[in-house]
Amino acid sequence: ISDSAGRELLSAASRLLARELGKPEAYVMTSIVPRARMFFAGSDAPACYAEVKNIGHFDGKLTRRLSAALSELVATHAGVAKDRVYIEFADVSAERWGFDGETFD
Repeated sequence: ISDSAGRELLSAASRLLARELGKPEAYVMTSIVPRARMFFAGSDAPACYAEVKNIGHFDGKLTRRLSAALSELVATHAGVAKDRVYIEFADVSAERWGFDGETFD
């Protein structure tokens, strides 16, 4: 993924997650680890593993919506087919998330 495509993907994902999770974008972090060696579904074709962690609760409706939108962003900006994108959604309790020398609890 080129630097400009990576920046566009990170920016679009940040805005999407802030909107969908109802959080200020100031609390959203996105990251790309380029060129990770991956083997998925018997192939080394481009693939993506993403983690989305949230203080709060993910429900099925939200994760389905996020999965569709994030997979589309990865396909558009990184050229990874949507059927080669895995996304892990995890709820995190406030006391297990640190920021600015504090936790959110």
